[in-house]
Amino acid sequence: MKFKKLLIVILLLGGIGYLAFSMILDDTKAQSPEGEVSFQKENLRVDVFYNRPYKKGRLIFGGLVPYNKVWRTGANEATTFATSRDILIDGSLLKAGKYTLWTIPKENSWKIIFNDRMYAWGIDLSSNEAARNPENDVLIIERPVEKPNKPIEQFTISFEKDNYLNEMLLSWDDVQIKVPFKEKDRH
Repeated sequence: MKFKKLLIVILLLGGIGYLAFSMILDDTKAQSPEGEVSFQKENLRVDVFYNRPYKKGRLIFGGLVPYNKVWRTGANEATTFATSRDILIDGSLLKAGKYTLWTIPKENSWKIIFNDRMYAWGIDLSSNEAARNPENDVLIIERPVEKPNKPIEQFTISFEKDNYLNEMLLSWDDVQIKVPFKEKDRH
């Protein structure tokens, strides 16, 4: 009889914990909704899945997002970047596959990091630090900070393309980072 009561208590506490976690997750998603952007050119397809926080009058870079620390490049889950073909990012090879996308913002440039491991959440909840394991980094490049024409309220990842070179843009507040890429020649 004691075992049955204990089992009921455990199930009730588990259910309450699950409901509380679901409510927190729903609120977090409302503050930073999911976004997905795709790039298609001939046989190349690139897909990015991320969460899009708002500025809401806050100091973003050097404040909410500290300089010289790894950022999950969005909110909530780690941002993912998938490419259907081998590509050259700023001249460096990134093989076809799915990666998590991390950045290290600095005042004048950003490091952009492609990591071949998928992470359930973008931060370690106990330390509030990025959950990325640097041993799984497959490509790190550095790109200069540019200024958009006007401040961007909501974090946005987008693509621009022309006949030869394409760019992934990371834009938020008064910062824009352009990451050039192209399909690797198949010769």
